[in-house]
Parts: sequence; structure tokens; C-alpha cells
Amino acid sequence: MTARVGFIGLGIMGQPMASRLADAGVPLTVWNRSDAAAEALVAAGARRADNVAGVFAECETVLIMLRNEAVLDSVLRGGPGGLAGLVPGHTVVNIGTVSPAYSRNLAREIESAGGDFVEAPVSGSRRPAEEGALVAMIAGRPGAVEPVTPLLARLCAQVTPCGEVPAALTMKLASSAFLMAVVTGLAEAFHFGREHGVDLALLRQVLDAGQMSSPISRVKAAKLVDDDLAPQAAITDVLMNVELVAAAAREARVATPLLDTSRELYAEAVERGDGAADMIAVIRAIADRTARQRTRPAP
Repeated sequence: MTARVGFIGLGIMGQPMASRLADAGVPLTVWNRSDAAAEALVAAGARRADNVAGVFAECETVLIMLRNEAVLDSVLRGGPGGLAGLVPGHTVVNIGTVSPAYSRNLAREIESAGGDFVEAPVSGSRRPAEEGALVAMIAGRPGAVEPVTPLLARLCAQVTPCGEVPAALTMKLASSAFLMAVVTGLAEAFHFGREHGVDLALLRQVLDAGQMSSPISRVKAAKLVDDDLAPQAAITDVLMNVELVAAAAREARVATPLLDTSRELYAEAVERGDGAADMIAVIRAIADRTARQRTRPAP
């Protein structure tokens, strides 16, 4: 690949993704709101732009991995010409997770301004991002999706075409609902085992060897055994995704009983100060519920 590619947003997920592109020899121009992450990419061979407009000036294809819709708006609309001054003749690829409605409206606005828009949310956390093991769901106009797909293939174990915007984000939210149930259930299993005196290392061995084992369960079980709460996917970000799923469910009048319980627990985790910890730290919110329950009179 000789065409220069832009990458905006070098956080927990964006930094390892951009690093993989740089290591693969993709000419990169990067921008981030803080300098430290950008400097690491410069050391890997990327060029750092002074501002967002500088990225678009050098690159026809710009990948964006930002935290939420508000940040995305501030980045795309914060320059003198706003969004319309950036996107004509460019393909904007949003890798982050936003609501389907927001993505649909953004696609229309970018296309009306003379650009192309591709949504490509990814499933996975920092470790899969480092290993190129993410799963991308991609949607947009076929003529825009096809050139972007090989680029995403450098970052992902699988890139799944989903059709038109916002089909990829709807698919991502469905997968997120399953993720919440799996990780929250795993945390509850370890809490149950710990309260009953189970050897947690042996519990991990049992789960890793059984039919329920998966890449996410193995990674999170190891973190539980080691009491390692360093964030691969921070609770605040997980809660934000849960809220997106819940909002889409409410709009469609879809029942989500497991998701609703998980949502309450992750909100409690944020309230207790664990928002920056890995999502598996939800076990501490579950432990808080046990402590409260034990203070009540026995039935």
C-alpha cells in the first residue's frame, strides 16, 4: 500500500490498531488529542499532523476511533470549515461504536458533502487489537467498502460485510449484548466460587477446558485469578455500549432482561469508583450486593 492513510484517536483501542498498520508498512498520518500516544506512533514510522485538518489534507482515507458521539462531533466539526470543509473527496471510516441512528445521519451528511462514509465497528478489546484478532463489521456504499476492507483485514481476524449503514452497528450491538451476558456471568461464577471457598485457579482450569470456554472467557478468567483489573475494556466504555444496546432495544420495544441486569451492575461499578478498571471488575459490584444482602435479616 502506497496511499497515505489517516488515523484519528489513539486511545486504548486506537493506539494498538494504528501501531499494527504502521508495523505493516502502511504510510500513516495520525492525530490524537494528547501528544504521548502520537509520539509512540511517530517512533513507529507514522507522521503526526498538527490538527485534524492536517490529517485530511494528506489522506483520502481516514480511520477514526473515538470514544463517543460527542467527541466524534467535536473532532469532525471543530475546524473553521466544519465537517463540510473536511470530507469532500475523502472516505471517513468510523471504527468506534455509536448509535445506529447517529451513524445513519452522519453517513447522509458526509455523502451530501461529497465524501464517503463507512462504519466498521469492531468487537474485541485491547489485547485482540494488539494481536490483530478483532472482528470488524462493515457497512456502507459498496464502492467505499471494498477499498477499505483490505486495510481492516490487517487489524482483524475477520471482516464481515453487513450491507448498508447502519447495519454494521446494529450487528455490533447484538454481539455486545452477548458479550455482556458472558463476562458478567463469568464474574458472578467467580464471586460465587470465592464465597464458597472454591480454589479460583482450579475453577479457571475447569472453565478453560469445558464447552463454555472462549477467547474472552479465558482472558477474563486469568484476570480474575490474578486480580488484574488493568483495563482492556474499561467499565465506563462498556457501560456506554450497554446504554447504546438498551436504547436501541427500547426504541424497538425488545425485551433484554439479561442486559438490563448487567447495565445496573456496570452502573454500580462506575458509582463505586471502578469506571477506569477493566470490565471484569464488575465482580466488585456483585460483591457489594452480597455484602448488602448479608446485612439484612434472614428470611
